[in-house]
Amino acid sequence: MSLRQLLLRLPRYLGVSGSPRRLWWSPSLDTISSVGSWRGQSSRSPVHWNQVVSEAEKIVGYPTSFMSLRCLLSDELSNIAMQVRKLVGTQHPLLTTARGLVHDSRHNLQLRGLVVLLISKAAGPSSMNTSCQNYDMVSGIYSCQRSLAEITELIHTALLVHRGIVNLNELQSSDGLLKDMQFGNKIAILSGDFLLANACNGLALLQNTKVVELLASALMDLVQGVYHENSALAKENHITEDIGISTWKKQTFLSHGALLAKSCQAAMELAKHDADVQDMAFQYGKHMAMSHKINSDLQPFIKEKTSDSMAFNLNSAPVVLHQEFLGRDLWIKQIGEAQEKGRLDYAKLRETIKAGKGVTSAIDLCRYHGNKALEALESFPPSEARSALENIVFAVTRFS
Repeated sequence: MSLRQLLLRLPRYLGVSGSPRRLWWSPSLDTISSVGSWRGQSSRSPVHWNQVVSEAEKIVGYPTSFMSLRCLLSDELSNIAMQVRKLVGTQHPLLTTARGLVHDSRHNLQLRGLVVLLISKAAGPSSMNTSCQNYDMVSGIYSCQRSLAEITELIHTALLVHRGIVNLNELQSSDGLLKDMQFGNKIAILSGDFLLANACNGLALLQNTKVVELLASALMDLVQGVYHENSALAKENHITEDIGISTWKKQTFLSHGALLAKSCQAAMELAKHDADVQDMAFQYGKHMAMSHKINSDLQPFIKEKTSDSMAFNLNSAPVVLHQEFLGRDLWIKQIGEAQEKGRLDYAKLRETIKAGKGVTSAIDLCRYHGNKALEALESFPPSEARSALENIVFAVTRFS
């Protein structure tokens, strides 16, 4: 079977240049705390997410939509994919994850790998260290940086798969058969571990101790962040946890920001850039990821077409901010008022939250992190790659 044929069948299987210059500009939080002070995009910037990603892929000369394809289409994982077909018709979340990796154009177009490639090209080769000038370079990006982008996506995909493991102790009759959930968990563990093993092998081949340390620490951050997320979700029905926005930021960086931030820093290390450039790359990755996560959290509250019954995370940014404005007692009261026959009426609670300050404050916070990401980019020379990184921020922080 050819690669093209396998790609076409995959959905059915699843059920469906210059050295960087250093500039400084550090506005206080007060100067960017309102929507009106957001550093908006130029009129020539693309406004749609798919257009932004498509133009960025042309710049790096690499179709990142299937960046980890070599691993995903290996014989071992192809066999696992055949087993995933047995989950069709069940309610195991692994099936939803698998479909999303193929079909979800907004959130799964290999964003992290694409950003790593773009920032690698924006920084270019180091002018202070010529030791890597003999490395292979295509479209202004070293081959080792492309490998790093693939590794980043493998780690991210593995974590997505592992997040689909079901807690069998909390199964209800409406969740489906126990044997289906047990089988799905085994496949999720096996496939997630396989992706992580390939990522670790790829890291070893880079032969750079600092890069290995950076990605290993990012993986540990992810594990810690996901643990906190799962703990919060387990308590959600009881509404016992009051994390506050400062705690939310710390946990969100661990679970969503650390991998991209440290991967961007690692890309600069591979090109032998100095600590200042590495830090700016880290800052861009961190704030870009934070902004992207807040945008995702906001979707249930700003989409024009939202299902009334669609649930949302009670530990998402708009909800945490809403709770912080209200105070604990009033929040508990609103939760009680939204209960009907022992079940939470998400449509009613959504309208209550939208009437408060949580949503607008989350938009402000999203744009704050977007501005910090743009600020970090100012230390890189103007280029198509830098403009593409800016456009990604503009797309994520655009709400009208």
